[in-house]
Amino acid sequence: MTLTELRYIVTLAKERHFGRAAEKCFVSQPTLSVAVKKLEGELNMAIFERSKSAVSPTPLGEKIIQQAEKVLAEARTLKELAETGKDQLSSPLKVGAIFTIGPYLFPHLVPRIHQQAPQMSLFIEESYTAVLRRQLREGELDAIIIALPFNEPDVITRSLYDEPFVVVMRKDHEMAKLDFINAEMLPDQNLLLLGEGHCFRDQVIELCPALSQQKNNQVGSVTQGSSLETLKYMVATGLGITVLPESAVGNLDSNLITTRPFASPAPTRTVALAWRASFPRGQAIDLLLDTAGTCLIKP
Repeated sequence: MTLTELRYIVTLAKERHFGRAAEKCFVSQPTLSVAVKKLEGELNMAIFERSKSAVSPTPLGEKIIQQAEKVLAEARTLKELAETGKDQLSSPLKVGAIFTIGPYLFPHLVPRIHQQAPQMSLFIEESYTAVLRRQLREGELDAIIIALPFNEPDVITRSLYDEPFVVVMRKDHEMAKLDFINAEMLPDQNLLLLGEGHCFRDQVIELCPALSQQKNNQVGSVTQGSSLETLKYMVATGLGITVLPESAVGNLDSNLITTRPFASPAPTRTVALAWRASFPRGQAIDLLLDTAGTCLIKP
């Protein structure tokens, strides 16, 4: 068996489709199918159950695939260790960030990293926390930028900066007359939040407890949006108000929209960098920590 064959079965287990798995592995579908069949013959067992509509691992195949993931991870570690003695700032670095951080941090982070380490190109990925967690664990990403809390075995996490939340509303909204907004006022408003799966949505609800304590006689409603930028446009059309991290309030139409801070104690989030404890390029991680921790630009 080969590492390539192990990568094929791990990818096929994720995609549950020969065509999609072949695309992910940059090979033709017949090539992948033959390699999987060859490995099954070598092991004298069926790793996958095949039907006309789906491909799924057999019970024993699940265990084989889990072990294959461990072998591939160890192989990546060998390659990373081989890079340790080389210039740690000369090869690409794969960095991920959640949707509510990446678009606002990367425009500042990327040029500063390039200025300090021009030979180290950055591979950028934006996704949900759960997806980034898996990609970090499986070695698809070297480091991820997330919001705390974040716990993962054998992963180191360091805080980068704290960021306050602000309330965004139309300039003619009744709350625009106030200097500060109390969190207890939010359930009475038509509130725009991100959809399920976004950790920022959970943080807003958690850090503003009144949102989860709505009474039947309260008239506010909650409408979902797909991104922070979409929420800003929805506010501009008069659908309601929203809560954003301070870094995301740039590019507002000042003729239509304004912001107000929360009354003390204001809700905040802590943005952090996470990386595998076994990742050997400490200089690259230190550069990310030093740079990302100082490049948050307030609008």
